[in-house]
Amino acid sequence: MRRLLPAVLIFVALGPVPGTRHYRPPVDLTSQQITARPLRYPAGEAGMLRFVRGWRLVSPNDAFGGFSALAILGPDRFQLAADNGYWARLTLAADGAVSDARIGMFPPGSGPTQRKSQRDVESMAFDPASGKSWVALEGLNQVWRLDPALERIESRARLPRPRWPVNRGPEAMVRLADGRTVIFSEDADDDPRGREALLFTGDPAEPGTKAVRFFYDSQGKGLVSDAAPLPDGRILLVHRRLGLDPVFTTILGVVDPAAIRPGARLTSRTIGRVPAALADNYEGAAIERRDGRTFLWLVSDNNFNGWQRSLLVAFELVGLPDSKKAAR
Repeated sequence: MRRLLPAVLIFVALGPVPGTRHYRPPVDLTSQQITARPLRYPAGEAGMLRFVRGWRLVSPNDAFGGFSALAILGPDRFQLAADNGYWARLTLAADGAVSDARIGMFPPGSGPTQRKSQRDVESMAFDPASGKSWVALEGLNQVWRLDPALERIESRARLPRPRWPVNRGPEAMVRLADGRTVIFSEDADDDPRGREALLFTGDPAEPGTKAVRFFYDSQGKGLVSDAAPLPDGRILLVHRRLGLDPVFTTILGVVDPAAIRPGARLTSRTIGRVPAALADNYEGAAIERRDGRTFLWLVSDNNFNGWQRSLLVAFELVGLPDSKKAAR
């Protein structure tokens, strides 16, 4: 019963009611235009999570949307990955002006294919030193390392067994400063200790890289939808909880990877939640350090629905608990 409401909500979110007919306009997969429309919400709200600014992103390109992961390539430069196998890059100025926008498709995993199961990117990590990106895919249950242009798969590897279920697999990925990588499942292995996660000793896209299996207990915050490394080495986790008003509640927590051991159960300290007025299906997260301040960027998955939006929002993280108090 605990999954009945989420199942109904997801059914409503993902498509029209069977038997109904809808006008389908011509499909445009060539446009490279992206526009940012500002969100009207007061900046500087109290608490650890202070809203700074945000936009609704729109494009005539019908493949634009469904964003499940986010990376910051440089000042005001963003990379978005979608679960339909497409990606977008754009430079977004503080006034909302978009420049140098590009929309493209990830390379196929094995031969030319348009099947979503072969391109279902759910999480992403970016290395600013090399310009390379790592993406984790549900369905295939793989991690890919891509060249800076996102045109070629340099290496790929399957996640270690037992295989994570389709649509409950590698939802969040974090590259730690020492080169290790942590991958959290969305809802794999309903173990009393929590949901399964993996700590890779090196590059997870290289076959044979060893991984430590552990568990994450969200303690009622919801399922993990993404994660990002904080400047002090800890991990910020984004949780998504489904309900009625609002449909999506986004709760943020902090966890210390130093506590990861084989079979360990990790918990996180709640640091805030996205205000209800900005609620949406946030699935991508990135951390930016600028002028001595730490900012969290979130991007939402609109599921290609009319009632959802592709939002890109920025919050300043203020007064985070120190590492000794982060997990409790």
